[in-house]
Amino acid sequence: MSPFTIQLTNGCLTSDIEQEDQNSFQALQQLGAIEEIDGLWQLGSLYRAGRLYVGKDGKGYVEAAFKEQRDLLVEPDHLADAKHGDEVVVKRIIARRGRASAVVKLVIAKAHLFTIAYTHRDAQDNFLILNIRTGEPTHAVMEGMDLKAFKIGTVLKVDVDDDKVLEVFGHLADPKVDEKISLALYDREDAFPEACVKDALDVELEVSKEEHPDRVDLTHLDFCTIDPVTAKDFDDAIYFDLETYTLYVAIADVSHYVPYFTNIDKEAKKRGFTTYLPHKSFPMLPRELSENICSLKPKVDRLAFVAKITLDKTTLKPTKEEFFEAIIHSKHRFNYENIDHILNNPIHNLDGIVAQILIWLLPLQKITVKLRKQRLKNGFDFRSEETRLSINAEHLLTDTTIETGTPSHSLIEECMLLANQASAKRFSSGGAIEDEIGIFRIHEPPQLAKIETLLAELAAIGLYVEEYEDSPTLIRAIQKEAVKMGLASEVDAMVIKSLRRASYAATNIGHFGLGFSHYSHFTSPIRRYADLILHRLIKTQLREDEEEASYLLRNIEPLCARVSELEREATKAEWDFRDRKFARWAAQHLDEEFEAEVIEAGESAKAVLLGEIKGITLNLRGDNIMLFDRIKVKITEANIPQAIIMVELIEKLSKEEMEL
Repeated sequence: MSPFTIQLTNGCLTSDIEQEDQNSFQALQQLGAIEEIDGLWQLGSLYRAGRLYVGKDGKGYVEAAFKEQRDLLVEPDHLADAKHGDEVVVKRIIARRGRASAVVKLVIAKAHLFTIAYTHRDAQDNFLILNIRTGEPTHAVMEGMDLKAFKIGTVLKVDVDDDKVLEVFGHLADPKVDEKISLALYDREDAFPEACVKDALDVELEVSKEEHPDRVDLTHLDFCTIDPVTAKDFDDAIYFDLETYTLYVAIADVSHYVPYFTNIDKEAKKRGFTTYLPHKSFPMLPRELSENICSLKPKVDRLAFVAKITLDKTTLKPTKEEFFEAIIHSKHRFNYENIDHILNNPIHNLDGIVAQILIWLLPLQKITVKLRKQRLKNGFDFRSEETRLSINAEHLLTDTTIETGTPSHSLIEECMLLANQASAKRFSSGGAIEDEIGIFRIHEPPQLAKIETLLAELAAIGLYVEEYEDSPTLIRAIQKEAVKMGLASEVDAMVIKSLRRASYAATNIGHFGLGFSHYSHFTSPIRRYADLILHRLIKTQLREDEEEASYLLRNIEPLCARVSELEREATKAEWDFRDRKFARWAAQHLDEEFEAEVIEAGESAKAVLLGEIKGITLNLRGDNIMLFDRIKVKITEANIPQAIIMVELIEKLSKEEMEL
């Protein structure tokens, strides 16, 4: 459900309604669909809000919000202007044989405001406008312009209501159009509104201790940052006190610079996340903030929100967890490669501040190895591999590399996990975890049906697990067998696919994948809005501000729904762009043969390319293909608009051929 739908269902104050939902709220008041009860506005008993699903037969359904309800049928003549995927308010009606039915009264959020389309001529030379997402014909008009005059392959942004062309993006032959397409398809933004940039430029450029007398001064501690070599904004810095075994995780204090309801806050809430494409990031906050005053740069004072975690020297369990506002002065900026090099070379000819930091950083690294080992007793180590793309100045794919975690990544990860757990524990009441209210990062256990499907797929490749007590022991048993078969990363990918997605929730159920009872996202407020909200919530606790806490918690459920959806959209945009670059590369290699590995068998078989260019997913034609077969394929088609690559099976490869 959308955030506004949740508000209507749960009840809300008029002051809680977002600006974008005000018109719908007023329309519902006029319809008499909402009523005020104990100061809160909510839907009347005959009304329901939810997402509309329209089947091929033209009938619509609005799903039940609660177990005791039934899905409501919406006959085609009761759909009004609502389309599949729209969020609607419906009114229940008594239909034939008492079927739970309804009529659409209002569309409160459209699934799509616009379509991305392109001009095309088919084999019979008919001029068409095709939807770039589906490849199906659609409509478009442009005032004073015949669209046939455009070059075939011109990409258009089209209003879904009146079919008017809103913008001409460019041409499919130009690789630079991919960025515009991927961002538009998933409602991602590049440029910030003028008001946001102006407000960001008005923020101070440096930190003065005198202006923040109430903050804890930690500038004497040897904090450092460890990030990718290409990083421009630094969310987190760490320091470890060897004597007391106290870890300081300092996080950029974004909430100090981004107050509620400001232009920057509204835009950050709308974006939810920073989107990362191979050549460029599209930040949640204006760069004037994210890459400057909010960034924990080296050798300058910065405001930070700090998690201070004291560990037991024997068990390494946290004995004390504190949060406070501070000022830090990062002494050095490392990148992952620096740290890995140092860890791999026992003899260090280093001096100055780097040598000083290593006095505590090297022991901390050994501690994090132990922490990780402890964590994996309950959580899982999935051998996830990330395909990193290199894009040239012409926006064409030049190279791919497979990235895996290194000791330096693990060092930072374990520190951040401690801080994320500590932040979630602040909402523990000592009772049942499902009664805890806050903003949690949750991961539900796998569904039985998904597990059964996974076991059937694994059986097809000769991987069997006969005895297991529960989902965690089953997954560990599967991983153990996969290692024996030399298929660790491949099987891990299958297991991950069978699990539910992690998301944000107002009530706690724990994190299955990590094996944590309490987990949230505290460490990246520059690039995740959920972290910014968590900072605000913890600060209400520190200041004992009940009014602000009440506002945040009253609206926390719709906010979690919002950021979970925005996270999915950001990820889809990143994947879509990647697939478009892969399709363009394939178009330059038609009829060429490559080695690949089957990752899905059956009717919709898929393979992944091996060799110099790795990680490209291929749609495979061919018979008698088994999961994880090594094969030789020929690229037969590269559909650039839909970013689909088709290949034909040439032959299966024997082990001897693969070794050659």
